[in-house]
Amino acid sequence: MAEPFRIIRRVEFSDTDAAGIVHFSAFFRYMEQAEHELLRSVGLSVIAHDDAGKISWPRGSAKCDYRSPARFEDLLEVAVSITRLGEKSITYGFAFQRGEQPIAQGEMTAICCRFPIGGQPKSMPIPESVVAKLLPFCSVGRSCGATADPRVLDPTTTSSTPQN
Repeated sequence: MAEPFRIIRRVEFSDTDAAGIVHFSAFFRYMEQAEHELLRSVGLSVIAHDDAGKISWPRGSAKCDYRSPARFEDLLEVAVSITRLGEKSITYGFAFQRGEQPIAQGEMTAICCRFPIGGQPKSMPIPESVVAKLLPFCSVGRSCGATADPRVLDPTTTSSTPQN
């Protein structure tokens, strides 16, 4: 089984609510930060440029299920794996822990899009060079780890414009 990418994130006071518990919205920032760190670790970014314009990854969906509260100064481990690597989208899975205690589980789908100069974003196939760098983070037993071609049955293939 592929080992997830991991970061450690300290809970800042600004991440908490009036009860001193991490506000639900902070988990979405933590997920995005972990995604960015994973991409940087393999020489990628959420924004790339080429002759045709900018390529980036708008969100198609995001969710988080909370299991236990986290508080100011807690150190959270955020483990990221790719649960699905489609033709045009990536679904990341996130597991939050404080020590051995599960805190939350999240999921986020990002759609590979070209942002032409002066035009609207349009979904596009994930470049093969990106796929090659991300395959090591695919979970075994998921669509991205169970077949020779992990990019199958991508629901974004019929959509040309992402919904944020």
